[in-house]
Amino acid sequence: MTKKPKAGETKTKTAAEALLDEVVPEGAGEAPKVMLDGVEVDLDAVDLPPEVETRAFGSGGFPYEEPYSHKAYSATLRLLQIELLKLQAWAKTENERIVVVFEGRDSAGKGGTIHRISQHLNPRSLKIVALSKPTPVEAGQWYFQRYLAEMPTAGEIALFDRSWYNRAGVEPVMGFCTAEETARFLDEAPRVERLLVDDGVRLFKFWLTIGREMQIKRLHDRRHDPLKRWKLSPIDYAGLNLWDSFSHAAERMLSATHTDAAPWTVVRANDKRRLRLECIRHLLLNVPYKGRNLQAIGGADSRIVMDAAAFLKDGGEH
Repeated sequence: MTKKPKAGETKTKTAAEALLDEVVPEGAGEAPKVMLDGVEVDLDAVDLPPEVETRAFGSGGFPYEEPYSHKAYSATLRLLQIELLKLQAWAKTENERIVVVFEGRDSAGKGGTIHRISQHLNPRSLKIVALSKPTPVEAGQWYFQRYLAEMPTAGEIALFDRSWYNRAGVEPVMGFCTAEETARFLDEAPRVERLLVDDGVRLFKFWLTIGREMQIKRLHDRRHDPLKRWKLSPIDYAGLNLWDSFSHAAERMLSATHTDAAPWTVVRANDKRRLRLECIRHLLLNVPYKGRNLQAIGGADSRIVMDAAAFLKDGGEH
């Protein structure tokens, strides 16, 4: 936020500061300080500490040193989006129902990935589901009820920007549900998903994992960009110092709900370009649509894409 002037001093705001003040999200006041390996981080400061900035890209065990080339990314993304159009046309013709769930920490890249998937698809047979907190009526229903109401009909694709897995992540960590409710959810979720799959739904679940320094960097970028600041919420701020709690919840969730019928695909997400390409590629490689061009799709990057079992064996979110 804007620095307070000293007594008797008048501070003139810059144009950028004035713009930021115009788009402060409800409940998003000053961000709490965060300690990273002994370094204090203030999201309100114009610049991140250089130690955090330097470590961000490789944090969380990300295996690459440089971002994917923008030129190569643009060319590859175009080819994959053409394949997505083939997939959508096939799904429409064959009355397929496809559900894609995106989960991960705040700023992991869920929205940007969904945007690149949906960018050129026909909106008439595509739905993006990003539910807000439940209404009093929904809160009185079976937990899965409002999510099942969003399932696609024949010929449709549904992309979930967060999902029923709120009950295993954000809700228990933030105290929005009881331990018993989370335990019941973890028991029921595999059975609900089994029923969906047995009924013919093609269900994909992505967990996007990022390093802590990268998360802080992205939240800092949002804080200082008027066009992205709306993405911040009081929950984002409350979660800044709950990294370990979210890690524990995520690992428990992945362990309990990674099944043969509905496996989790984990993608290391520090590089948004690689993330988007690999999520799209995974979908294309695992749906047998007509006219699939395997050469254009390419192979999965095993350095950043793995199933939940391999991810947890490799250390998981910690």
